[in-house]
Amino acid sequence: MSIYEGYLETMTAVMDRIVHLIEENSRRHEAEHGEKLYEHLSHRIKGDDSMREKLARLGVDPTARNALRAVTDAIGLRVVCLFIDDVYENVQLLKSLPGCSVVQEKDYIRNAKPNGYRSYHMILDVETDAPDVDGHAPGHYFVEIQLRTIAMDTWAALEHELKYKKHIANPELIAQELHRCANELASCDVSMQTLRKIIREL
Repeated sequence: MSIYEGYLETMTAVMDRIVHLIEENSRRHEAEHGEKLYEHLSHRIKGDDSMREKLARLGVDPTARNALRAVTDAIGLRVVCLFIDDVYENVQLLKSLPGCSVVQEKDYIRNAKPNGYRSYHMILDVETDAPDVDGHAPGHYFVEIQLRTIAMDTWAALEHELKYKKHIANPELIAQELHRCANELASCDVSMQTLRKIIREL
């Protein structure tokens, strides 16, 4: 049986609704300005095994309530953009979505993590007519969203591989090189953003 018990269908509906709203906003923006707000959008409900492992690391029981309340990423979205400014424009759109409120946001683009990781994280509280794990109706479900540029996404994929691969030779050296690459990619993102601004002004 799913760790989410009878709430999986509602979780899927919540996820699909947020995806639809983001896609709708992007289509509207493209019709008005002639350009997309993001390059690609991915989404998922955290698999049972991954969720059980995460709850075990947190030292809490593998129950539906803990899966939906002790952690906030059972429903996850990733928005990958071409330019930094597009990330922040998507952030503003997400803040204006009906039936959603921001629980938490962390700007790791302006304030990178020590290892060089850059991304913008948001946790939304999404209201839905269906009941939630606390028995409330309307119910509330967390949706965790990561927004980043293509360069940031590529870097994060490689860093994730380093983090979870076992028996890698010279992991410290690779981590140092990754940190250097993160700074170079961040500089390129800023340069590309500046070039786009110059082109538009012309």
